[in-house]
Amino acid sequence: MAKSAGVSIGYLAERTGLAVSAIRYYEAQGLVEPWRNAGGQRRFLRSDLRRLSFIMIAQQFGFSLPEIREYLKKLPGGRTPTQEDWAAISSDFRDHLDQRIETLMKLRDNLDGCIGCGCLSLPRCALYNPQDKAGEKGTGPRYLMGDSPEVENDG
Repeated sequence: MAKSAGVSIGYLAERTGLAVSAIRYYEAQGLVEPWRNAGGQRRFLRSDLRRLSFIMIAQQFGFSLPEIREYLKKLPGGRTPTQEDWAAISSDFRDHLDQRIETLMKLRDNLDGCIGCGCLSLPRCALYNPQDKAGEKGTGPRYLMGDSPEVENDG
């Protein structure tokens, strides 16, 4: 498709449900790359519909804009990505999602004991974090990040 046949930002907003300001923000972040026509209006490729949809979905899964930008760099410019193009990034995307799912499952399974703590190196948690052992492993919610509590065996 020739660049002169691009679509307007209003068309993208209507089709994606995004605000025009959001599309401009994604442009500023380097996630879509419009050009200006002779009248100075932004023009986008039709394939930007899929890119913007991907951005919206990836954000719902918790990906940051820098992460999304790296995924989009793997897609071809100037044309609508094919199924093969999407498949090329799906393996890494899936691994990332699997890690997030595992973390969420740990949180869910330990929610009753850790809702207020998450083993953020709190010394007062005698059940899950006696003597603040989690604090020796580093900062953050150590057990939700994959560290295992050491179980002392008195027997």
